[in-house]
Amino acid sequence: MSESKPKMTFHVESVRIDSHSSISKCKNAKIILDTDILGNADAFNPAELLLSALSACIIKGLEKTVPILQFQLNSIEVIVDGVRQDVPPRMESIFYKVIVDSEESEQRLNLLHENVKKYGTVFNTIASGTNLSGVLVRRQS
Repeated sequence: MSESKPKMTFHVESVRIDSHSSISKCKNAKIILDTDILGNADAFNPAELLLSALSACIIKGLEKTVPILQFQLNSIEVIVDGVRQDVPPRMESIFYKVIVDSEESEQRLNLLHENVKKYGTVFNTIASGTNLSGVLVRRQS
């Protein structure tokens, strides 16, 4: 009988600072959160954090895939837009655009995009609960 690999786990702790913001801590990192009901321009609100998590997942997925595919890549930019539904409150749709600076063929760019969609933890979590769509395109000079 083969032993199964232990599942990855994650741990974040968040504490209210005041009526305008909170702080989340993970490992040696901290991030200020917008938890003000009127908004806080100096911090990410929960919806923006979700979109940022998706961006980070896409970039991390690319970083993981690039050496496996021996892919030539100079830069990555990810732009994410979300539309909120009011009742019930949820992200109705999310659209992302991944812009890569690469001389690889269109076929290889498509392969890179498919790998990100297939293996991204946050990507697949969001995709299962909202209308998630996007493109991976080459940076224009």
